Amino acid sequence: MSDPLSNLPLSAIRVFEAAARLLSFTRAAEELGITQAAVSWQVKALERRLDQPLFRRLPREVALTPAGERLGRAATEAIGLLRGALSDISDSGDGVLAISTMQTMATQWLAPRLGGFQLAHPKIAVRLESSSQIVDLSRDGFDVALRSGQGDWPGLDAVALFPSLMTALCAPAVAEQLDRALGPASVLEAPRIGLESEWALWLEAAGVTIPSSTAQSPPAPRFAAEAQTTEIAAALAGQGLALASPIMFAPEIDAGRLVQPFPVTVHLQRQFWLVYPSERRRAAEVAAFRDWLLACVEEDPSIARYAADGAAAAP
Repeated sequence: MSDPLSNLPLSAIRVFEAAARLLSFTRAAEELGITQAAVSWQVKALERRLDQPLFRRLPREVALTPAGERLGRAATEAIGLLRGALSDISDSGDGVLAISTMQTMATQWLAPRLGGFQLAHPKIAVRLESSSQIVDLSRDGFDVALRSGQGDWPGLDAVALFPSLMTALCAPAVAEQLDRALGPASVLEAPRIGLESEWALWLEAAGVTIPSSTAQSPPAPRFAAEAQTTEIAAALAGQGLALASPIMFAPEIDAGRLVQPFPVTVHLQRQFWLVYPSERRRAAEVAAFRDWLLACVEEDPSIARYAADGAAAAP
């Protein structure tokens, strides 16, 4: 039996993989730096070689045939493994480590610690960018990302870091104005910064029923999603109570600038993860950062302190 890989145009496989992954001849051409006609020609050459279609040509798009889907998955995996192997062979542990993460994680937890990584690995330059958007690590120029979720991102290794929590925080002056006799129910009469849907989860965990007549809190700022740092800034200014992670804002709590008026911490059904492409797991920069980050998690007393708090789980 002849080898099916014999005389197979590997350049066509590379072009096909990009077109299959992007589902676009035009975008594949842009990624590879060739013309759309060249992409079409290479795909047709591969289809002739295999004697079956890999794409269905629709009026304004292309779609993979069953054979195309199967070959596309295999091609993406094979090219990823090849890139990873080449990177491992040429990787000396010197270079740039590009990190993507969310604003709160970047400013409150990761950035204050990164100096330690630079001291331990002076030959690795770090580029840290924060964004509310999930970047494509295979295309957007990042080596690793810190994300919040379930840890089920296809093609990525996910290493669990610590749970995603939220608790009520405020300035000491605001805490003094709460009616402690009412317990957590006193929050209903206070300005609540942030989304009412999140406050409903916290109040439910605290065993507080929200009466319809007081469903709306006194006026307080509202901010966009993934805005814990902004909401906490408003709380620090005495504008009300905000929901945020006590792990992220442990320094402000320990310094007395923020107060946790009630020991109610909601454990969200997601956590924070370090993720990176599976084929890059042995790259020197990635391995060094992973090991250093896990050591930071192990040494952070706020993680053990707050993650162990009794609380109800929430979606």
